[in-house]
Amino acid sequence: MTPQPTSDTRSAPSFRFRHLLGIEGLSRDDITQILDVSDGYAQTNRQADKNVDHMVGRTVINLFFENSTRTRTSFELAAKRLGADVINMSVSTSSIKKGETLIDTAMTLNAMHPDVLVVRHQDSGSVHLLAEKVNCSVINAGDGSHEHPTQALLDALTIRRRLGRLEGLTVAICGDVAHSRVARSNIHLLSIMGARVRAVAPPTLIPPGLDRMGVEVHHDMRKGIADCDIVMMLRLQTERMQGSYVPSIREYFQIFGLDYDKLGAAKPDALIMHPGPMNRGIEIDTDVADDIDRSLIREQVEMGVAVRMACLDLLSGNQTEPWAKNQ
Repeated sequence: MTPQPTSDTRSAPSFRFRHLLGIEGLSRDDITQILDVSDGYAQTNRQADKNVDHMVGRTVINLFFENSTRTRTSFELAAKRLGADVINMSVSTSSIKKGETLIDTAMTLNAMHPDVLVVRHQDSGSVHLLAEKVNCSVINAGDGSHEHPTQALLDALTIRRRLGRLEGLTVAICGDVAHSRVARSNIHLLSIMGARVRAVAPPTLIPPGLDRMGVEVHHDMRKGIADCDIVMMLRLQTERMQGSYVPSIREYFQIFGLDYDKLGAAKPDALIMHPGPMNRGIEIDTDVADDIDRSLIREQVEMGVAVRMACLDLLSGNQTEPWAKNQ
């Protein structure tokens, strides 16, 4: 990667992209850079004084067209800990509900000269479209079933901090892979970083062509997680489903829900992950989710703030640099 100019006043080296719209297109070096900066912020967040002044004078707008608790809150907290001014736009009471188009909204926000726009939208590709219309940096906080890059980055940071590496690990992504932007971003990231990725789900919840992404596809839970280092569970995204994808919730849990019996097929020290929100008793058993030694779910939430601090910090340095590229 070509070295880029840096400023002595910045905490992190400059990032070569202007936007973070997805994991696809990033290199191993790009991902490692974000994880390294995130690791530093993870340490900062465990100190009594968690605030730094790396984004003082900058403005971050959170624009969420879908409901969110973890992602929106962690972006807000991340920006405030960096010293930025934060605006949370409520779509339910905005002009969007009065018929304003996404492009009109983008142009309106652009006129306010924000530095970073964090966007979640129900339609795949919408965040890319919006990024073409604004002058500020844009971070994709989830677009339809397309991508959720910061979730994959926080998952990677969580794994790396616990196991010390990503390369060579076997990770099983289980559940509603077809409708999951988290699964898509994780598949890209883990593959780039040299991990072996499996998808475990009924045929109705596996997207076509997944094997062409280098993913091993399994329809048997025990075979799918056999000898895995990480078992990552996904919820059934019923809000994106039209029609019936599983016979019943009860049968789905019996066959594909993670409990200790099925987990016995994985490595004895295999770790458990879930991006949230969890549906206990549907895709994961409560005792497994709360396992103090093996569940990384709480750590994922913690690392989410650190990763989003890193992304905001890195991208806010690319506002006026002529060498900053679009991503």
